[in-house]
Amino acid sequence: METKLKAHFIAPELLNPTNPITVCLIGAGGTGSQVLTALARMSHSLQQLGHAGFQVSLWDDDVITDANRGRQLFAESEVGLSKATALITRTNRFFGTAWKAIEKPFTADTATGRNTIYISCVDSAAARFVIAEVLNDLDLSSHRADTPRYWMDFGNSKDTGQVVLSTIGNIKQPSSDKFVPVGSLPQVTAEYAELLRQGDSEDLPSCSLAEALEKQDLFINSVLAQMGCSLLWQLFRQGFTLERGFFLNLANFRSQPLAVG
Repeated sequence: METKLKAHFIAPELLNPTNPITVCLIGAGGTGSQVLTALARMSHSLQQLGHAGFQVSLWDDDVITDANRGRQLFAESEVGLSKATALITRTNRFFGTAWKAIEKPFTADTATGRNTIYISCVDSAAARFVIAEVLNDLDLSSHRADTPRYWMDFGNSKDTGQVVLSTIGNIKQPSSDKFVPVGSLPQVTAEYAELLRQGDSEDLPSCSLAEALEKQDLFINSVLAQMGCSLLWQLFRQGFTLERGFFLNLANFRSQPLAVG
């Protein structure tokens, strides 16, 4: 007897929404700056296919330093500016969007309103647990277009990283003859809590690009961003996914998918 593969089907209201899907992107550093560009490309492409696209808010209270240049997408003229504002301004001008920069940390006190998709590109386990606390306190009782549905977390060390897609609450699944539908995907903070705490650090900001590259390789952030956003793109284009993330080792060019269920 053939064993059915487990699959997660996207929340149905995201396939053909009337208004753009609200996306909260947390972190505008090495990975977040790359993810923002990928989201803009994805939104534009979805709109060309008749979809409403995305409305993104970028959260980060950090400013650009000279050490950020090279590994992150910042120019010399942007040093001293807010990371979130510099990136959103550039994106809006290039793509004609009206996305928003929020120069604040994402905390229970600052995070107001709701978004359909949350994407975290943060440096510490502590920040992830704060995000999880905020998301777990969201009201999911109403069935509105902006009902929170997904949290995608990006994390990395020097040349390894991972992307984990989780649901916010349980998403009703259709019946399927081919797959076993899975409506709930676990949060990274619940599934890998101990590993996150063990890997957390209190590293001080780098003073130069050379010092920064000792902590994170030049291309780990961009590779993670492209692969993670490809997962999101496939979820929208195919309507389902068999994988809920992956582990990446850029040192030996290996990637291990994380299966649904």
